[in-house]
Amino acid sequence: MSPLVPPRVLNADDYAMSAGVSRGIEQLAAARKISGTSAFVTLPRWQEDAPRIRELRGHIAIGLHLNLTVGSPAGPFASLAPGGAFPALSDVIRATVLRKLVPGEVRDEIKRQLDLFETALGHPPDHIDGHQHVHVLPIVRNQLIAEVAARYHDHRPLMRDPTEGLAHIATRSPAKGKALIVRALAQGFRSLARRHGLPLNTSFSGFSAFDTERPFRAEMIDALDRRQDTAPLKVVMCHPGFPDAELAALDPITARRQQEYDALMQLGPPEAVIWHPADTRVDRPIPAWAAMADGRATA
Repeated sequence: MSPLVPPRVLNADDYAMSAGVSRGIEQLAAARKISGTSAFVTLPRWQEDAPRIRELRGHIAIGLHLNLTVGSPAGPFASLAPGGAFPALSDVIRATVLRKLVPGEVRDEIKRQLDLFETALGHPPDHIDGHQHVHVLPIVRNQLIAEVAARYHDHRPLMRDPTEGLAHIATRSPAKGKALIVRALAQGFRSLARRHGLPLNTSFSGFSAFDTERPFRAEMIDALDRRQDTAPLKVVMCHPGFPDAELAALDPITARRQQEYDALMQLGPPEAVIWHPADTRVDRPIPAWAAMADGRATA
């Protein structure tokens, strides 16, 4: 991919949330319709699904989907989950804004989730983000960035900055309110990651109202559009998969995932020129995110 053609890293969130979500992402990865995926490691399905996504490593980047809102923590977390179950997102936001979380407990949970990822796949995460963007919240972001900077030296995962540009939010985002709230909560995340020398995406898109009446194809092509956004490294999130009972018990977004899967399977050039790993070796981390952010990427 020429430096004049900025890459679009199309990432499918929520791997290992349910059997249907994992299967859909695996099929998209095998068909080279996505750039990467972010995985839940705290849900029971992770141990069963991890060997399959490991086999697709040459096709996609694989990252950690830090989880603080679904199911149970990987270990004791008294200040957030005293009863052994994570609270709703609104409660997590309140606890972080009001500084009710114990920083040491947050870091311990981050360590446990990173350990679960590395143990199952045999390598560090290529990137790190958070379910419902919890990784950018106060206290959480400080502990996450400190742990990542201390833990990884030769290979540093891309830290997803979910801050969408104001111009894009105003004119094109189908979920303006959500994008603005995340933008506000993420204030300080980018500068903190930079101070620790961690790579970041230079642009972001993919917020959705998950409206089943709105064609996802148009929404995704708009998010991938390279004409108005020439950022060197743009991350676009999506949430494809096959709905099933397991998913319905954990998340309200069900039928829309099938629509996203169908639309992504049909995407092709020139509207969906996305990044794929150029180095198919599976015994070392991929990719060189810093080089991509500088515009030195390959398709």
